[in-house]
Amino acid sequence: MKILCVSDYVDPLVYNQNVKELFPDIDAILCAGDLPMDYIDFIVSVFNKPTYFIFGNHNLKDFGFYHKISSPQGEQQYHQRNNHHSSGAVYLGFKSLVEKQFVITDPVTKKQRPLLIAGASGSLKYNNGLCQYSDGEMKWKLIKMIPSLLRNKRKYGTYLDIFLTHATPRHIHDHEDPCHKGFECFNWFIEKFKPTFLIHGHIHLYDMREPRITEHNGTTVINAYAHHILEIPDAFLNY
Repeated sequence: MKILCVSDYVDPLVYNQNVKELFPDIDAILCAGDLPMDYIDFIVSVFNKPTYFIFGNHNLKDFGFYHKISSPQGEQQYHQRNNHHSSGAVYLGFKSLVEKQFVITDPVTKKQRPLLIAGASGSLKYNNGLCQYSDGEMKWKLIKMIPSLLRNKRKYGTYLDIFLTHATPRHIHDHEDPCHKGFECFNWFIEKFKPTFLIHGHIHLYDMREPRITEHNGTTVINAYAHHILEIPDAFLNY
């Protein structure tokens, strides 16, 4: 199974009509934030494959359609969300989903089961902007997902395969300026719920010496900046 992961940058390799020739056999797309919705629209229309997204701390024009925010525009968007033009992508912000359209062979039990995926929008709070959270606020949002993660564990033998975030875990791929510090609670989440992959954005890879992939406590942490192809063996799209 091949997953195209994108974030933070409208990549000309992706945003062109020949993209399916450049990236053949893509089964799904993960959008890790700070991307214009028309870019996500394009990805959905060209690939016609399951696409999942979360918000970052920029490109938040449509954020109010998915979260109630205290502003006149936000209230209007929230109440009009059922009439909102959808990109066709699935919003994963602070949700845990059992995706039965994907079948994965569990590496431990060797039994087939659905793909388990969850997401968390936003960055660490640095100027009180929209979709920014303190570490405590983010941890509380993650705690609210625990019942669904426990159901996954009870039914499928594991909590989670993919955790899609915008920000990084603290001290993994992050920077020391206030905007680009990672969340301590993501490290707690990795330790407790052991996702196989954590896919994030937020950290631009201008210096190619910076790591894109890091192993941490059994989780593979991947920076999706621009684009990255993730291959999951023994998994396939079930249609």
